[in-house]
Amino acid sequence: MKRLPEVKRKGTVTALTAATVLSACLCACGGGGDGGSSNPLGNPSTVSNPVNTGGQKLSFAYFQRCINPILLAQLPALQGGGFTNSCAGAGCHDTVTGAGGALRVVPGALPVDLSDPANTPAVIRNSDMYKNYYSAQGAVVVGSPTQSRLLAKPMLLVLHGGGQIFASLSDANAARIAYWINNPMPRGQDEFSSAASSLFSPPDPQTGNCNPP
Repeated sequence: MKRLPEVKRKGTVTALTAATVLSACLCACGGGGDGGSSNPLGNPSTVSNPVNTGGQKLSFAYFQRCINPILLAQLPALQGGGFTNSCAGAGCHDTVTGAGGALRVVPGALPVDLSDPANTPAVIRNSDMYKNYYSAQGAVVVGSPTQSRLLAKPMLLVLHGGGQIFASLSDANAARIAYWINNPMPRGQDEFSSAASSLFSPPDPQTGNCNPP
């Protein structure tokens, strides 16, 4: 049998070695391996995605009156010495200086007068309050509060740099966030739907109290 030139043999060995190293690196970074059965950094064999909710929107009126104040409130962490901080704090989710995740909050966002005809959907969508709403809804799986990062993180169901803020859904603030997530506007209606009235008692987004009490 004709012997291959030495340079080609070295190239073959080098290629095999590189492939072996690449495979090892992928496994170590969670990018390959056996589906995670023996490698703690491996990818899971299956991923369960939440059911599609058909693109339903959450109420802007309820967010403005009932959810945005929670994002601004000074709340104590239940771990790490019980320090007090705001979700919109400079070191957390402040839109300019915050370092925490994808949620971004404009602390000084002014309320939008929804009774003013001049505040059309186009005008509202250009407001800072709407930026807060849009960012918060982006951290939500409609109809699934505990799968929504907006609630799962402060409940410490997943890793949260700010620690645990809500012990359970029985916390009044957590309950309101869950209520918002569980009560989207009807299919085919936008975030400014008049159906939002039912989220307040009496049913008036301007003067009613946030449900649940």
